[in-house]
Amino acid sequence: MSERERLSEHPFAKGLSPQQLDALLPCARLARFPARRFVFREGEEADALYLLFSGRVVLEQHVPGRGEVAVENLGGGDLLGLSWLFPKGRWICDARAVEPTEAVVLDARCVHQRMSSDPALGFAVAQHLIHQLYQRLERVRLQRLDVYRSAP
Repeated sequence: MSERERLSEHPFAKGLSPQQLDALLPCARLARFPARRFVFREGEEADALYLLFSGRVVLEQHVPGRGEVAVENLGGGDLLGLSWLFPKGRWICDARAVEPTEAVVLDARCVHQRMSSDPALGFAVAQHLIHQLYQRLERVRLQRLDVYRSAP
């Protein structure tokens, strides 16, 4: 399957016009990550947005005295990596495939250039990213309320 087909199938592309998809296409490449492989490591340059199609990626953070702690699990339909949005952004955690994972990788510099030169594309991409951030904040809020713990 081509980058264009994959890109257009991802929930991230919903609401993007065919012209906007075409504008992002030069920024896209297909990638596969075998189980246990790191997609990116904490502290590295945040240089891409990953549109996950299949598999599962765990976000991990090092906690002194506890080692690596899973912060969040992401799978097909999710976006991975939001730190690229900010100039000189760095990954704030590790992302590791826990099962074979397939994604479209969007090069951050390329996407930034396209967003800057096409305000309508920039607005559409920003809307999708804000929606994703909102969903993640909601999950964190529910976790803090301990909604996921089984009742005794």
